[in-house]
Amino acid sequence: MRRLTRRELALMLGAGAIAGTTRAEGSGPVALPGVVGMAEAKAKLGRPLSREQADRVIAGAMAAAVGAGSGVEAAASIFTPGDTVGIKVNCLAGRSLSPRVELVEALVDLLAGAGVDRRKIIVFERTSRELERAGFTIRRQGPPYRCVGTDNDYDRLPSSSGAIGSCFARIVSTECTALVSFGVVKDHDLSGVSAGMKNWYGVIHNPNKYHQNGCDPFIADVARHPFIRDKLRLTVLDGVVAQCHGGPAYRPGATFELGLVSASTDPVAADLWAWQVIEAERRRRGMPTLEEAGRPVRFLATAAHHGLGVDHPDRLRLVTA
Repeated sequence: MRRLTRRELALMLGAGAIAGTTRAEGSGPVALPGVVGMAEAKAKLGRPLSREQADRVIAGAMAAAVGAGSGVEAAASIFTPGDTVGIKVNCLAGRSLSPRVELVEALVDLLAGAGVDRRKIIVFERTSRELERAGFTIRRQGPPYRCVGTDNDYDRLPSSSGAIGSCFARIVSTECTALVSFGVVKDHDLSGVSAGMKNWYGVIHNPNKYHQNGCDPFIADVARHPFIRDKLRLTVLDGVVAQCHGGPAYRPGATFELGLVSASTDPVAADLWAWQVIEAERRRRGMPTLEEAGRPVRFLATAAHHGLGVDHPDRLRLVTA
């Protein structure tokens, strides 16, 4: 597929040429269905990026995702100074395969540069222990930002969405006005892919109930609950090092240096891109496709059916910073 240039994206945004596009001024945050912005980021497994590189990569991916001139401009088009922004990181696999701290902190700085109060930026995961294992420092108050586990602080009563009935973490249901899914590019032993959308299993009290049939329709049902759907503004995926087999836990020998970080206002398109690069690596290694391996990625079609984003490769547009 042809990759759009930054200029083409800006023209599309200005003309409203992409169906469903909204603008921050007036009708709400910028949203470009099917568009995934990418920036190169090279590092070995277990080695950090320099902070300068992390800043450049996050700013580039975000600007490419919305056709903005800079990372701060991109952040200002997606978030408002009055927002309380929750950044849900996926730290299940530990330090080897979790979002890099330096990338998350680069995103925090962009949000602050766009006017979001640092005391209202919350990096969170299911537990404080998982955050610490991934290299984050627990911080109950900001600045520079809050960093906490939900640690079983759920709504007292469950709410439903499609086939799921769950108590949601109060940080999502009550506290945050805007959300970011910050995941990694990796496979999953049941759903096929665990990138941005499955990350939201970490905000419900009973995710163990929703893994049958390749987690379909459950991943989409969690994501289309108003607590997520009405607040989710951005998906960022750390693909500096990705994994094509053995996920969602870290599996030595199954990682590969993808060297990319992506950002998108379309959560379905973000996961579609992750699926494509995982399949490409599996082909390179002579491995069966995820479907041939009994792990078809069903949930993206369901999510697209519910209007959560674009799942067709012909409508996926990759923009490189």
